[in-house]
Amino acid sequence: MSSVCLIDTCVFLNLLNVPGKNADKDQVVESYSEYAQLGMTFILPMATIVETGNHIAQNGDGNQRRSVAGRFCEVVEGAFSGAAPYRPSDFPAATEVLRWLHEFPNHAGRNKSQEKTGEGTSFGDLSIIKEFEKCVERFSMSEIFIWSLDSDLRCYHYVP
Repeated sequence: MSSVCLIDTCVFLNLLNVPGKNADKDQVVESYSEYAQLGMTFILPMATIVETGNHIAQNGDGNQRRSVAGRFCEVVEGAFSGAAPYRPSDFPAATEVLRWLHEFPNHAGRNKSQEKTGEGTSFGDLSIIKEFEKCVERFSMSEIFIWSLDSDLRCYHYVP
């Protein structure tokens, strides 16, 4: 069975080895190797790209930020050109984003999970969840999951 893996920001930060955001780098790199050997399709959601860029811009001194930003740009450009082992998700149309916006207050207003009280679902996480749902519809014969270090997103796992 084929598998589709949506990469969450926390995982992408570790794959890129972003200083201060890479505490799980060894575990993530090992898992990535295993997933790649299994022939998984890796998808970078738009929220992951934007959030990772934000973390890089707020991290370390100017030289460090510039160096990491260069790596980030090379990897993301590779995703768009087909040179990287992952590809970007389809960017949502305006009508789709408007639907997500109408749902967002309900997601932001309730606890993110039973384990995390006092924290709602961010718009970035909501958009990744919506990308997951689109993948389930599009690739219904494949295993689909969000690869995250966050238990709230890890629970999104579809097996046909």
